[in-house]
Amino acid sequence: MLFVSDTIAALATPVGTAAIALLRASGPDVRNLVTELFGGVLLPRTAVHADYRDLRGLLLDDVVYTYFAGPNSYTGEDSVEISCHGNPYIAQRILEDLFQRGCRAAEAGEFTKRAFLNGRLDLSQAEAVMDLIQARSERALTTANQQLRGSLGRHMESLLARLIKILAQIEAYIDFPEEDLPPEDCRAVAAELEALCRDARRLIATNHFGGILRDGLKTVIVGAPNAGKSSLFNRLVGRERALVSSEPGTTRDYLEERILLGPHLLRLIDTAGLNAEPSSLEGRGIQKTIEQAGTADFFLWVIDSTSPLPSLPESVAKKMTFTNTVAVLNKNDLPAAQMDIGKIVFPVVKISAVTGEGLEALEDIVSRLTDSFCITTGDEIIAINARHTQAVEQALACLVAAQESLAVKKPIELAASDLRGAMEAFGEISGRVDHEKILDELFASFCIGK
Repeated sequence: MLFVSDTIAALATPVGTAAIALLRASGPDVRNLVTELFGGVLLPRTAVHADYRDLRGLLLDDVVYTYFAGPNSYTGEDSVEISCHGNPYIAQRILEDLFQRGCRAAEAGEFTKRAFLNGRLDLSQAEAVMDLIQARSERALTTANQQLRGSLGRHMESLLARLIKILAQIEAYIDFPEEDLPPEDCRAVAAELEALCRDARRLIATNHFGGILRDGLKTVIVGAPNAGKSSLFNRLVGRERALVSSEPGTTRDYLEERILLGPHLLRLIDTAGLNAEPSSLEGRGIQKTIEQAGTADFFLWVIDSTSPLPSLPESVAKKMTFTNTVAVLNKNDLPAAQMDIGKIVFPVVKISAVTGEGLEALEDIVSRLTDSFCITTGDEIIAINARHTQAVEQALACLVAAQESLAVKKPIELAASDLRGAMEAFGEISGRVDHEKILDELFASFCIGK
């Protein structure tokens, strides 16, 4: 356990009037603090009703406090949580009294930072705390909970174990230079290094899914004028967000709303119709459509089923694939035109934006295709963030360098050095490598009281 000399305190709930406010304190003086405030026998993990009186003996509130004895607490230290009435004045008075009794104001993320430093969480689990707080969809919540319970840490431990095995084999020949590395061992090492490189690349690819979980799936609605894009947008948003008219080309700029569709958060974007012969103003709207399509994660191509199949601009079509596009045949409540659906190379769903028919099928297919962006280990979803990605990319570069050294028969010490570099990079994800700058930047993004 990390030795700390100070006890920290902070308000753990948002500032403002509410039914209840929660204050936290953690550190070596908590046991004495609780005894001084409330007296009696300390009962760990037991909620106790008591009066809270300040140093002058003035009654501030009747509260419920819970004492947690270290190391079996969130931070690994003696801790206490005090629930008071959610009057901001009362909460502030109690916090000021805790400071007068010797507590220090906690820095942003300091409770979770102490949990990491005391071995209660690895670094990826500490990051998952913030992901859990900010989760805005079922899939984001599931992934954050799994990472908080160590899914990414276990995945990295598996990669590190394989890497350590290779390094141990190579360093055995460094210790005994008179022995040459047999050809069969060279082939086994090369094969395992290639497998590690492949797994590292798959891990890097999950950064895209991680971004989708945190920010939402950028879903651009495209199609010809008057195909029903804005009607579908309004139907999915659940209100009249976009103007709808029988006159083509009424959408001149894009609109964006965040919605929940099944287990996923979508950044839904309604765009101007892709008209082959637009007016000047309409053309500017189409240019914005093309710009949005350039950074889209997903496309809903809305097609008017009462008209012939339209074409798409090449700049938009080249961004659309079988795995990131759904062709939405709209106006299914009207007589259909003769259309060769076989020419559509994307998954197809028939809907009516007016009646809502087919929207459940659309939700199902969007959820299925979005889930294809992630990788799993068993039942656990793996989705890394930007910091993890940087570390894995560094590890991958070291692994590739080791491969090249072995392939051209450079001194084996060079390959061993590269593999140790890969180990250090992998270790940064779980926090095995203690870089103070990384820790400071990471925990600075947390809120006070967490």
